[in-house]
Amino acid sequence: MVVLSQPALIDHFSLIKACKPTSSFFSGIPVVDLSDPGASTFIVRACEEFGFFKVVNHGVPMEFMTMLESEALKFFSLPQSDKDKAGPPDPFGYGSKRIGPNGDVGWIEYLLLNSNPDVVSEKSLLIFRQNPEIFRPAVENYVSAVKKMAFKIVELMADGLGIGDRNVLSRLLRDEKSDSCFRLNHYPPCPELQALSGRNLIGFGEHTDPQIISVLRSNNTSGLQISLRDGTWVSVPSDHTSFFINVGDSLQVMTNGRFRSLKHRVLVEPRKSRVSMIYFGGPPLNEKIAPLPCLVAEGEESKYKEFTWWEYKKSAYKSRLADYRLGLFEKSL
Repeated sequence: MVVLSQPALIDHFSLIKACKPTSSFFSGIPVVDLSDPGASTFIVRACEEFGFFKVVNHGVPMEFMTMLESEALKFFSLPQSDKDKAGPPDPFGYGSKRIGPNGDVGWIEYLLLNSNPDVVSEKSLLIFRQNPEIFRPAVENYVSAVKKMAFKIVELMADGLGIGDRNVLSRLLRDEKSDSCFRLNHYPPCPELQALSGRNLIGFGEHTDPQIISVLRSNNTSGLQISLRDGTWVSVPSDHTSFFINVGDSLQVMTNGRFRSLKHRVLVEPRKSRVSMIYFGGPPLNEKIAPLPCLVAEGEESKYKEFTWWEYKKSAYKSRLADYRLGLFEKSL
């Protein structure tokens, strides 16, 4: 890790005022027990009110989580020259500090991998070569288990929404051409922050995820914040045994705005590194994204123009993190 002086931090990275404590709000954070017969109702309510919820009794073995976290930390602890052999991302591979092609930066390094085990890029092989007998199986075991959980969650969403075909969302994630991906983020500690009283360093700037859903698990380190409907930013208590689910832009469109994609960001801890693992469930590139007819009430208009996932992905890639990307695809009603 490159240790920067305080002036360099201020010049090159984003600092914001520290948020006020929000424990009173998060005593009521949406928590969904996937073993509960009423889970579908709770999921829909959470997606309507927050676009975000925590999942417990999810069925993903804890050893899959801890093994992958350990292997990820080993990779991120390598000399920078070794890590750079697996980058820059195009889009898959290793990246550091630069987020996307349009000027966004963060106190972060990451690995972006294809979530299809049958598609292993040359850069992925370079990553796994550091410890191939452990790292690759750790990724594949974890992603396979998380994908099964994601399929179940979107099928419960369909049930809760009263959609006759409960596979209407899960088939997009199950498709062999699904454009889903998996990301390992590492936010190194930044001791220089101790001298910046009342200020936070941005690890990953505010944004929404463009896919259908995102499934997040992190180590036991805080940093994740979400934006409420009124624009207030609140901190999410860490929980390394559970998963957090984000509604993505595509799901907002498919529900005709009934579910709202979640704006979120990550702040850096001064003394403790944060490792997060995110599965982004996306549809095939040629899939047409539009409000599901069964979710458009009689007399109600579709709020969005129809587009393919590839069209939206290209548009999102040209934008900055904080841009409202769905604005280009909204209808003027």
